[in-house]
Amino acid sequence: MPDNIPLPPALAAIVAGQTLRGLPRLDVRITAPDIRPFLGGNALPGVWSFTAPEPGPHVVVLAVTHGNEIAGAVVLDRWLRAGLRPARGRLSLVFANLDAYARFDPDDPTASRFVDEDLNRVWDIETLEGGRRSCELRRARVLRPLIETADVLLDLHSMLWPSEPLILTGQSPHAAALGLALGVPPLVVADHGHIGGRRLLDYEPFSAAGSERVALLVEAGSHWEATTVATMEATAARLLRHLGTVGPADTVLLPELPGPGPARLAEVTRTITARTPGFAFVRPFRGGQVVPERNTLLALDGDTEIRTPYDNCVLVMPGLRTSPGHTAVRLARFADD
Repeated sequence: MPDNIPLPPALAAIVAGQTLRGLPRLDVRITAPDIRPFLGGNALPGVWSFTAPEPGPHVVVLAVTHGNEIAGAVVLDRWLRAGLRPARGRLSLVFANLDAYARFDPDDPTASRFVDEDLNRVWDIETLEGGRRSCELRRARVLRPLIETADVLLDLHSMLWPSEPLILTGQSPHAAALGLALGVPPLVVADHGHIGGRRLLDYEPFSAAGSERVALLVEAGSHWEATTVATMEATAARLLRHLGTVGPADTVLLPELPGPGPARLAEVTRTITARTPGFAFVRPFRGGQVVPERNTLLALDGDTEIRTPYDNCVLVMPGLRTSPGHTAVRLARFADD
């Protein structure tokens, strides 16, 4: 059926069923580390902060913002056990959502994303200082004083749906420049966030106009794969080297990495939020996929067609099963096109 002919409801239901049959297997191929030795922290619960004698930026590397994204815990656990210390400035390693992480069960690995609400949707002043109460807001309020001292923050994430790894920068030009300089992973995406709340990436100290403080979010690959751990660690290690936070003495712990790849910046022009329970892609698209032709049919949201607005449209993290009010996909174009 040509893309420019609307699908009748019966055929749309069949397409939706085909998409759902393409869901990924939820195999957990890495082990969640035992972080109990690190729960006390030396700065805050679950937070370890080290200051070097030489001046430099305060770099915060933050893991398990979502309790089931255990790859970041693997990286920080490895670094803490190995005794990583900064050569310049200050380095803080943060296990973010301790309560959700404690609930992780490899037999039900999606259940521990959060306890009460998404910790990565509460980072605005009104919410942080308002009267709402939740497990995640309580943790955000504890972490906030440390976060507000960060010059550079890297938030380690992984993905449920099939996708190429990428770096998210929000709208900060400084963050986009840093992401391109790192080059790992090579896809850098400038986006506008989610309608459901502000991410740590979007928190005012990093996103305010003119701010030179930078926050990056790396989506390193599928949740529970060893390759995701490797990508995550490579991104974090390159950041520490790029900023001069670690020195030559750390070459064994953080071995030299290949030079940056051909990094490209993709700018999100449209965020698609599901409106109906029947939102469905017409086929199981992959994140990072480039759809070559404008007006290609991507999905149906009730009777509404979602189509590519331009040639070479980059699909950013399509969620193949999306509920109303949640981001289904972001559409982007390469800045150098």
